[in-house]
Amino acid sequence: MEKLKILVVDDESRMRKLVRDFLVKQNYEVLEAGNGEEALDLFFEQKDIALVILDVMMPKMDGWQVCREIRSYSKIPIILLTAKSDERDELQGFELGVDEYITKPFSPKILVARVEAILRRTNLMASEDVISVGGIELSKAAHRVKIDGIDIDLSYKEFELLTYFMENQGIALSREKILNNVWNYDYFGDARTIDTHVKKLRSKLGDKGEMIKTIWGMGYKLEP
Repeated sequence: MEKLKILVVDDESRMRKLVRDFLVKQNYEVLEAGNGEEALDLFFEQKDIALVILDVMMPKMDGWQVCREIRSYSKIPIILLTAKSDERDELQGFELGVDEYITKPFSPKILVARVEAILRRTNLMASEDVISVGGIELSKAAHRVKIDGIDIDLSYKEFELLTYFMENQGIALSREKILNNVWNYDYFGDARTIDTHVKKLRSKLGDKGEMIKTIWGMGYKLEP
């Protein structure tokens, strides 16, 4: 089986080596870039990159700019690394369609676990599986969502969240359950991550967004 390619972008060679060594141990092929411009050159040269791990603070072109450029062409999963734990930074990352947001210093094992969770879920979409709920039609294989026959543009995480809601329609889902099933890791802290994504998802679904009900003090439920 061909190894999945991961692009690691960080201006610190020590950090790149640390991340690369952990990923190579898990049988991934790793490409490295030391700045934003180099990252984009590699991204457009190599058409089969499966995931990007991207540092925010870099010379020549920062992570935000790189993310914008990639997002204008592709929905490839992006994990953003940052030295800041500012809420505005995190929200900006999600606005740009970042799938995971990890603050330095971090555990390389946790980073690899999140990489594997994202790629596992992406690969699970290989089999055709269409779910329809209340006028929303979701195709896992095509990674496509239609509302009354019209395509809706969702980020990777929004798509995963909607999939989870649709597969569990009518069931009350706690924030912990959503994090463990959609983000695939135990989350310590507040629920801003989920609430931000739900708000954006509702907005993109238009009138259908009203089917995602808030269960105060607990979580959410999709109810047609």
